[in-house]
Amino acid sequence: MSMNVGSSSGGEDTVMSAINTTPLVDVMLVLLIIFLITIPVVVNTVKVDLPKETNVPTVTKPENIVISVNHDGEMFWDLVPLASSQALFDKLKVEAVKIPQPEVHIRGDMDARYEFVGRVVFACQRAGIQKVGFITEPPVRGG
Repeated sequence: MSMNVGSSSGGEDTVMSAINTTPLVDVMLVLLIIFLITIPVVVNTVKVDLPKETNVPTVTKPENIVISVNHDGEMFWDLVPLASSQALFDKLKVEAVKIPQPEVHIRGDMDARYEFVGRVVFACQRAGIQKVGFITEPPVRGG
């Protein structure tokens, strides 16, 4: 085992121009190990069938009920304003006993609070309406 302390000629030290690749190799090996450990976790996921987006035009039947809720929380039965949630409940209770039972379509304003639409859903639930749907606009394509 030998060691160089200084140059034999006694002159100045020469500049070493070679790149030390040992730290680079160490970092690359650590990254390789991390990837080998994490990739099986990412690839192995639970098999789930995600819903497909469909745009089915609304079939408006005369017996369907359309309830609209605007931004201020006012409720409308088709185009007729309703005074309160109790008035909505009373009208829904009459419709719930019909055979076949009509569907209720709720048109909620995008800026309306969830509480206002929730009152309509709760009134439908209390009245015993079986089919409740929401009318929405499809997302913009290509924009």
